[in-house]
Amino acid sequence: MTAMGAALAAVEATQPAVVRAASEDDAGAWDAFVRASPDATGYHLWAWRRVFVRAFGHEPIYLLAYAGNQIVGILPLVSIRSRLFGRTLTSLPFLNYGGVVAVADSVARALVEAAGTIAAQRGCRHVELRHVARRFEDLPCRQHKVTMLLALEAGLWDRLDRKVRNQVRKAQKSGLTAEHGGVELVADFYAVFARNMRDLGTPVYSRRLFEEVLAAFPDRARLHVVRLEGQPVAAGLTYQSSKTTTEIPWASSIRDYNTLCPNHLLYWSVIEAAIEGGQGVFDFGRSTPGEGTYKFKEQWGAQPVPLHWEYRLVGGNQVPNVSPTNAKFHAAIELWKRLPMGIANALGPFVVRSIP
Repeated sequence: MTAMGAALAAVEATQPAVVRAASEDDAGAWDAFVRASPDATGYHLWAWRRVFVRAFGHEPIYLLAYAGNQIVGILPLVSIRSRLFGRTLTSLPFLNYGGVVAVADSVARALVEAAGTIAAQRGCRHVELRHVARRFEDLPCRQHKVTMLLALEAGLWDRLDRKVRNQVRKAQKSGLTAEHGGVELVADFYAVFARNMRDLGTPVYSRRLFEEVLAAFPDRARLHVVRLEGQPVAAGLTYQSSKTTTEIPWASSIRDYNTLCPNHLLYWSVIEAAIEGGQGVFDFGRSTPGEGTYKFKEQWGAQPVPLHWEYRLVGGNQVPNVSPTNAKFHAAIELWKRLPMGIANALGPFVVRSIP
Protein backbone atom coordinates (compact mmCIF):
# COMPACT_ATOMS: atom_id res chain seq x y z
CA MET A 1 0.00 0.00 0.00
CA THR A 2 1.30 3.48 -0.89
CA ALA A 3 1.72 6.21 1.72
CA MET A 4 -1.35 8.05 0.34
CA GLY A 5 -3.33 4.80 0.34
CA ALA A 6 -2.43 4.23 3.98
CA ALA A 7 -3.48 7.77 4.84
CA LEU A 8 -6.86 7.30 3.14
CA ALA A 9 -7.36 3.98 4.88
CA ALA A 10 -6.65 5.69 8.20
CA VAL A 11 -9.43 8.20 7.54
CA GLU A 12 -11.88 5.47 6.60
CA ALA A 13 -11.05 3.41 9.67
CA THR A 14 -11.03 6.07 12.37
CA GLN A 15 -12.94 9.01 13.79
CA PRO A 16 -12.76 12.41 12.01
CA ALA A 17 -9.29 13.83 11.53
CA VAL A 18 -7.66 15.83 14.30
CA VAL A 19 -6.15 19.16 13.20
CA ARG A 20 -3.22 20.83 14.92
CA ALA A 21 -0.51 23.38 14.16
CA ALA A 22 2.72 21.90 12.84
CA SER A 23 6.15 22.65 14.32
CA GLU A 24 9.71 22.28 13.06
CA ASP A 25 9.67 18.73 14.40
CA ASP A 26 7.05 17.90 11.77
CA ALA A 27 9.09 19.17 8.80
CA GLY A 28 10.23 15.74 7.59
CA ALA A 29 6.80 14.12 7.84
CA TRP A 30 5.18 17.17 6.25
CA ASP A 31 7.46 17.01 3.19
CA ALA A 32 7.01 13.24 2.89
CA PHE A 33 3.24 13.77 2.67
CA VAL A 34 3.70 16.57 0.08
CA ARG A 35 5.96 14.43 -2.11
CA ALA A 36 3.52 11.51 -1.97
CA SER A 37 0.47 13.61 -2.88
CA PRO A 38 -0.41 14.15 -6.56
CA ASP A 39 -2.34 17.31 -5.63
CA ALA A 40 0.55 19.06 -3.87
CA THR A 41 3.00 21.45 -5.51
CA GLY A 42 6.57 22.40 -4.71
CA TYR A 43 5.12 25.45 -2.96
CA HIS A 44 3.65 23.22 -0.27
CA LEU A 45 7.14 22.15 0.83
CA TRP A 46 8.17 23.09 4.37
CA ALA A 47 11.13 25.24 3.30
CA TRP A 48 8.73 27.91 1.99
CA ARG A 49 7.64 28.39 5.61
CA ARG A 50 11.18 29.52 6.43
CA VAL A 51 11.27 31.81 3.37
CA PHE A 52 8.16 33.65 4.58
CA VAL A 53 9.72 34.19 7.99
CA ARG A 54 13.18 35.24 6.87
CA ALA A 55 12.21 37.37 3.87
CA PHE A 56 9.07 39.04 5.24
CA GLY A 57 8.93 38.44 8.99
CA HIS A 58 5.41 37.04 8.69
CA GLU A 59 3.99 34.32 10.91
CA PRO A 60 3.40 30.97 9.21
CA ILE A 61 0.61 28.78 10.55
CA TYR A 62 0.94 25.35 9.01
CA LEU A 63 -1.93 23.00 9.86
CA LEU A 64 -1.68 19.20 9.96
CA ALA A 65 -4.60 16.77 9.95
CA TYR A 66 -4.10 13.37 11.55
CA ALA A 67 -6.11 10.16 11.56
CA GLY A 68 -4.54 7.78 14.02
CA ASN A 69 -0.81 8.18 13.48
CA GLN A 70 -1.15 9.04 9.77
CA ILE A 71 -0.98 12.52 8.25
CA VAL A 72 -4.09 12.81 6.09
CA GLY A 73 -4.03 16.49 5.15
CA ILE A 74 -2.14 19.77 5.28
CA LEU A 75 -2.93 23.45 4.93
CA PRO A 76 -0.03 25.94 4.89
CA LEU A 77 -1.10 29.45 5.89
CA VAL A 78 0.66 32.77 6.40
CA SER A 79 -0.67 35.46 8.70
CA ILE A 80 -0.12 39.06 7.58
CA ARG A 81 -0.91 42.08 9.75
CA SER A 82 -0.98 45.36 7.86
CA ARG A 83 -2.14 48.88 8.70
CA LEU A 84 -2.80 49.47 5.01
CA PHE A 85 -4.64 46.27 4.06
CA GLY A 86 -5.80 44.80 7.36
CA ARG A 87 -5.17 41.29 8.60
CA THR A 88 -5.13 38.34 6.21
CA LEU A 89 -4.65 34.59 6.35
CA THR A 90 -3.53 33.23 2.99
CA SER A 91 -2.48 29.93 1.45
CA LEU A 92 -0.14 31.00 0.03
CA PRO A 93 0.72 34.70 -0.26
CA PHE A 94 3.11 36.07 -2.92
CA LEU A 95 2.86 32.75 -4.82
CA ASN A 96 0.55 31.32 -7.46
CA TYR A 97 -0.32 28.08 -5.70
CA GLY A 98 -1.27 26.89 -2.24
CA GLY A 99 -4.38 25.67 -0.47
CA VAL A 100 -5.52 22.39 1.00
CA VAL A 101 -3.98 19.01 0.25
CA ALA A 102 -6.02 16.18 1.78
CA VAL A 103 -6.84 12.53 1.15
CA ALA A 104 -10.59 13.05 1.64
CA ASP A 105 -13.14 15.86 1.44
CA SER A 106 -13.95 15.51 5.13
CA VAL A 107 -10.30 16.16 5.99
CA ALA A 108 -10.13 19.16 3.67
CA ARG A 109 -13.23 20.61 5.31
CA ALA A 110 -11.80 20.08 8.80
CA LEU A 111 -8.64 21.97 7.84
CA VAL A 112 -10.57 24.91 6.37
CA GLU A 113 -12.84 25.16 9.40
CA ALA A 114 -9.80 25.17 11.68
CA ALA A 115 -8.32 27.95 9.54
CA GLY A 116 -11.58 29.89 9.79
CA THR A 117 -11.46 29.68 13.58
CA ILE A 118 -7.89 30.97 13.60
CA ALA A 119 -8.85 33.80 11.25
CA ALA A 120 -11.69 34.87 13.53
CA GLN A 121 -9.44 34.79 16.59
CA ARG A 122 -6.89 37.03 14.83
CA GLY A 123 -9.32 39.54 13.44
CA CYS A 124 -8.88 38.46 9.81
CA ARG A 125 -11.73 39.01 7.37
CA HIS A 126 -11.20 35.81 5.45
CA VAL A 127 -9.00 32.83 4.62
CA GLU A 128 -7.76 32.83 1.01
CA LEU A 129 -7.08 29.43 -0.59
CA ARG A 130 -5.17 29.53 -3.88
CA HIS A 131 -6.34 26.34 -5.54
CA VAL A 132 -6.02 25.31 -9.15
CA ALA A 133 -9.22 23.24 -9.30
CA ARG A 134 -12.44 24.11 -7.47
CA ARG A 135 -12.35 22.38 -4.08
CA PHE A 136 -15.29 23.75 -2.08
CA GLU A 137 -18.44 24.42 -4.11
CA ASP A 138 -20.11 26.27 -1.22
CA LEU A 139 -17.31 28.81 -0.73
CA PRO A 140 -17.08 32.13 -2.61
CA CYS A 141 -14.57 31.87 -5.45
CA ARG A 142 -12.68 34.27 -7.71
CA GLN A 143 -11.65 33.14 -11.20
CA HIS A 144 -9.88 36.32 -12.23
CA LYS A 145 -6.60 34.62 -13.12
CA VAL A 146 -5.34 31.76 -15.25
CA THR A 147 -2.03 30.02 -15.40
CA MET A 148 -0.49 29.44 -18.82
CA LEU A 149 0.99 26.00 -19.51
CA LEU A 150 3.14 24.88 -22.44
CA ALA A 151 3.82 21.21 -23.18
CA LEU A 152 7.53 20.64 -23.76
CA GLU A 153 7.74 18.16 -26.58
CA ALA A 154 10.31 17.21 -29.18
CA GLY A 155 10.47 19.67 -32.06
CA LEU A 156 8.95 22.51 -30.05
CA TRP A 157 11.01 25.18 -31.81
CA ASP A 158 9.56 24.27 -35.21
CA ARG A 159 6.01 24.45 -33.84
CA LEU A 160 6.41 27.90 -32.31
CA ASP A 161 4.68 30.81 -33.99
CA ARG A 162 6.89 32.23 -36.76
CA LYS A 163 6.77 35.69 -35.17
CA VAL A 164 8.10 34.29 -31.89
CA ARG A 165 10.97 32.50 -33.64
CA ASN A 166 11.85 35.66 -35.56
CA GLN A 167 11.93 37.70 -32.35
CA VAL A 168 14.21 35.19 -30.65
CA ARG A 169 16.53 35.33 -33.66
CA LYS A 170 16.41 39.14 -33.64
CA ALA A 171 17.56 39.16 -30.01
CA GLN A 172 20.43 36.82 -30.83
CA LYS A 173 21.47 38.84 -33.91
CA SER A 174 21.36 42.04 -31.82
CA GLY A 175 24.13 40.71 -29.61
CA LEU A 176 22.02 39.67 -26.64
CA THR A 177 23.24 36.66 -24.68
CA ALA A 178 21.59 34.48 -22.04
CA GLU A 179 23.06 32.75 -19.01
CA HIS A 180 21.79 30.66 -16.10
CA GLY A 181 23.07 30.42 -12.57
CA GLY A 182 22.40 30.78 -8.88
CA VAL A 183 22.91 33.33 -6.15
CA GLU A 184 25.87 34.88 -7.99
CA LEU A 185 23.35 36.42 -10.42
CA VAL A 186 21.07 37.96 -7.77
CA ALA A 187 22.40 41.50 -8.18
CA ASP A 188 21.88 41.45 -11.95
CA PHE A 189 18.45 39.87 -11.65
CA TYR A 190 17.35 42.36 -9.01
CA ALA A 191 18.56 45.39 -10.95
CA VAL A 192 16.24 44.45 -13.81
CA PHE A 193 13.37 43.31 -11.61
CA ALA A 194 13.36 46.44 -9.43
CA ARG A 195 13.50 48.74 -12.45
CA ASN A 196 10.61 46.99 -14.16
CA MET A 197 8.44 46.97 -11.04
CA ARG A 198 8.93 50.70 -10.59
CA ASP A 199 8.04 51.31 -14.24
CA LEU A 200 4.85 49.29 -13.77
CA GLY A 201 3.91 51.27 -10.67
CA THR A 202 4.27 48.23 -8.42
CA PRO A 203 6.21 48.14 -5.12
CA VAL A 204 9.16 45.77 -5.42
CA TYR A 205 9.97 42.78 -3.22
CA SER A 206 13.18 42.94 -1.25
CA ARG A 207 16.28 41.37 -2.72
CA ARG A 208 16.34 39.12 0.32
CA LEU A 209 13.25 37.23 -0.89
CA PHE A 210 15.11 35.91 -3.91
CA GLU A 211 18.24 35.16 -1.90
CA GLU A 212 16.15 33.13 0.54
CA VAL A 213 14.39 31.23 -2.25
CA LEU A 214 17.72 30.32 -3.86
CA ALA A 215 19.16 29.26 -0.51
CA ALA A 216 16.11 27.16 0.40
CA PHE A 217 15.85 25.42 -2.99
CA PRO A 218 19.31 25.10 -4.54
CA ASP A 219 18.14 22.19 -6.71
CA ARG A 220 14.81 23.72 -7.76
CA ALA A 221 15.42 27.47 -8.20
CA ARG A 222 17.60 29.09 -10.87
CA LEU A 223 18.26 32.62 -12.10
CA HIS A 224 18.34 33.52 -15.79
CA VAL A 225 19.83 36.76 -17.14
CA VAL A 226 19.89 38.25 -20.64
CA ARG A 227 22.68 40.76 -21.30
CA LEU A 228 23.59 43.37 -23.86
CA GLU A 229 27.31 44.14 -23.83
CA GLY A 230 27.48 42.80 -20.28
CA GLN A 231 24.56 44.84 -18.96
CA PRO A 232 21.51 42.90 -17.70
CA VAL A 233 18.38 43.85 -19.67
CA ALA A 234 16.04 40.93 -18.85
CA ALA A 235 15.97 38.39 -16.05
CA GLY A 236 13.82 35.74 -14.41
CA LEU A 237 13.73 33.21 -11.58
CA THR A 238 12.50 29.71 -12.34
CA TYR A 239 11.28 27.15 -9.84
CA GLN A 240 10.67 23.45 -10.34
CA SER A 241 7.15 23.29 -8.96
CA SER A 242 6.72 19.54 -9.56
CA LYS A 243 8.67 16.58 -10.87
CA THR A 244 7.68 17.48 -14.42
CA THR A 245 7.01 21.23 -14.33
CA THR A 246 9.22 24.32 -14.31
CA GLU A 247 7.53 27.64 -13.52
CA ILE A 248 8.76 31.21 -13.93
CA PRO A 249 7.03 33.09 -11.10
CA TRP A 250 9.16 36.24 -11.47
CA ALA A 251 10.45 37.72 -14.73
CA SER A 252 11.18 41.22 -15.98
CA SER A 253 12.80 43.16 -18.78
CA ILE A 254 13.79 46.81 -19.16
CA ARG A 255 11.42 48.45 -21.60
CA ASP A 256 14.13 50.68 -23.08
CA TYR A 257 15.41 47.58 -24.90
CA ASN A 258 12.07 46.17 -26.07
CA THR A 259 12.92 46.63 -29.75
CA LEU A 260 15.74 44.08 -29.30
CA CYS A 261 13.31 41.46 -27.94
CA PRO A 262 15.22 40.53 -24.75
CA ASN A 263 12.07 39.01 -23.23
CA HIS A 264 11.79 36.51 -26.07
CA LEU A 265 15.39 35.39 -25.66
CA LEU A 266 14.87 35.11 -21.89
CA TYR A 267 11.87 32.84 -22.23
CA TRP A 268 13.36 30.69 -24.99
CA SER A 269 16.55 30.15 -22.98
CA VAL A 270 14.47 29.20 -19.94
CA ILE A 271 12.36 26.80 -22.00
CA GLU A 272 15.50 25.22 -23.48
CA ALA A 273 16.92 24.73 -19.97
CA ALA A 274 13.67 23.08 -18.85
CA ILE A 275 13.74 20.71 -21.82
CA GLU A 276 17.37 19.84 -21.15
CA GLY A 277 16.41 19.14 -17.53
CA GLY A 278 13.81 16.59 -18.62
CA GLN A 279 10.77 18.71 -17.75
CA GLY A 280 7.49 18.05 -19.55
CA VAL A 281 5.64 21.30 -18.86
CA PHE A 282 6.63 24.96 -18.71
CA ASP A 283 4.41 27.13 -16.52
CA PHE A 284 4.45 30.78 -17.61
CA GLY A 285 2.76 31.80 -14.36
CA ARG A 286 -0.54 33.51 -13.74
CA SER A 287 -2.07 36.18 -15.96
CA THR A 288 -5.29 38.10 -16.40
CA PRO A 289 -7.04 36.98 -19.60
CA GLY A 290 -6.80 39.56 -22.35
CA GLU A 291 -3.98 41.60 -20.83
CA GLY A 292 -0.55 42.08 -22.40
CA THR A 293 1.25 39.35 -20.45
CA TYR A 294 -1.52 36.89 -21.32
CA LYS A 295 -1.16 37.63 -25.04
CA PHE A 296 2.63 37.33 -24.83
CA LYS A 297 2.37 33.86 -23.29
CA GLU A 298 -0.34 32.84 -25.74
CA GLN A 299 2.06 33.55 -28.63
CA TRP A 300 4.22 30.68 -27.42
CA GLY A 301 1.34 28.24 -27.64
CA ALA A 302 0.68 28.17 -23.90
CA GLN A 303 -2.82 27.07 -22.90
CA PRO A 304 -4.82 28.81 -20.14
CA VAL A 305 -5.82 26.84 -17.05
CA PRO A 306 -8.31 28.65 -14.78
CA LEU A 307 -7.26 29.21 -11.18
CA HIS A 308 -9.80 29.04 -8.39
CA TRP A 309 -9.11 31.24 -5.38
CA GLU A 310 -11.61 30.21 -2.73
CA TYR A 311 -12.51 32.13 0.42
CA ARG A 312 -13.60 31.10 3.87
CA LEU A 313 -15.18 34.39 4.92
CA VAL A 314 -15.33 35.48 8.55
CA GLY A 315 -18.60 37.13 9.49
CA GLY A 316 -20.33 39.08 6.73
CA ASN A 317 -17.20 40.23 4.95
CA GLN A 318 -16.90 40.33 1.17
CA VAL A 319 -14.39 38.67 -1.16
CA PRO A 320 -11.34 40.99 -1.29
CA ASN A 321 -9.86 42.70 -4.34
CA VAL A 322 -6.37 44.11 -3.82
CA SER A 323 -5.26 43.66 -7.44
CA PRO A 324 -3.87 46.56 -9.52
CA THR A 325 -7.09 46.48 -11.57
CA ASN A 326 -9.01 47.84 -8.59
CA ALA A 327 -9.81 51.46 -9.46
CA LYS A 328 -9.01 52.74 -5.98
CA PHE A 329 -5.32 51.91 -6.53
CA HIS A 330 -4.91 53.71 -9.89
CA ALA A 331 -3.68 57.00 -8.43
CA ALA A 332 -1.13 55.24 -6.22
CA ILE A 333 0.17 53.25 -9.21
CA GLU A 334 0.67 56.36 -11.33
CA LEU A 335 2.46 58.10 -8.46
CA TRP A 336 4.74 55.10 -7.92
CA LYS A 337 5.81 55.13 -11.58
CA ARG A 338 7.28 58.60 -11.07
CA LEU A 339 9.36 57.79 -8.00
CA PRO A 340 13.17 57.84 -8.31
CA MET A 341 14.59 54.32 -8.31
CA GLY A 342 16.35 54.75 -4.96
CA ILE A 343 13.14 55.79 -3.20
CA ALA A 344 11.06 53.08 -4.91
CA ASN A 345 13.58 50.39 -3.93
CA ALA A 346 13.71 51.64 -0.34
CA LEU A 347 9.95 51.93 0.18
CA GLY A 348 8.77 49.03 -2.00
CA PRO A 349 9.62 46.10 0.30
CA PHE A 350 7.82 47.73 3.25
CA VAL A 351 4.63 48.15 1.19
CA VAL A 352 4.57 44.93 -0.84
CA ARG A 353 5.19 42.67 2.17
CA SER A 354 1.61 43.50 3.21
CA ILE A 355 0.03 42.66 -0.16
CA PRO A 356 -0.48 38.90 -0.35
